[in-house]
Amino acid sequence: MSALFKFSYGLYVLTAREGEKDNGCIINTAIQVTVNPKQVSICVDKSNYTCSMIERTGEYNLSFISEEADFDLFRHFGFQSGKDVDKFADYPHADRAENGIFYVDKAVNAMISVKVKQTVDLGTHLMFIGEVTEEKVLSDVPSVTYQYYFDHIKPKPEQQPKVKGYVCKICGYVYEGETLPPDFICPLCKHGAEDFEPL
Repeated sequence: MSALFKFSYGLYVLTAREGEKDNGCIINTAIQVTVNPKQVSICVDKSNYTCSMIERTGEYNLSFISEEADFDLFRHFGFQSGKDVDKFADYPHADRAENGIFYVDKAVNAMISVKVKQTVDLGTHLMFIGEVTEEKVLSDVPSVTYQYYFDHIKPKPEQQPKVKGYVCKICGYVYEGETLPPDFICPLCKHGAEDFEPL
């Protein structure tokens, strides 16, 4: 079975390597573009450190998160910038693909390596379109969807007095205020205002 069979409206760990530095983050936009050759596209926020690494190196890996994942995986890759932390220094669940870039090998059901062929500037994001150079199916556990993440993985917030504001659907960061600026970027996971919802 092709690893691309695992694509879903899901969540992925995006990893890149530049020099001796590896980094990873969580993304939610990955699409298979063509079957022959196997090509995919991803969209990454320009403010994300992993995005700039891919822009310079032209390579990345995608690990398809499965329903076996726990919240620690999301906390590890989504809550801190790789500029400040070596996300793989003490992370035991990673292996290197043929391109030398780490991929997550636990709580994921497939991985692909991609060589970027085209970069498209979308304003706040870059779209990378590339050809699959390696693929592995790692398990038959279903891919995690947003609904599964919210229902089974993300911790339920404790009941607190009602606060006016917005919450990040990705990491749970709370912005307090009457209105959320349209250009607001989450300080934890670096997602934009479109990924926030009213409290």
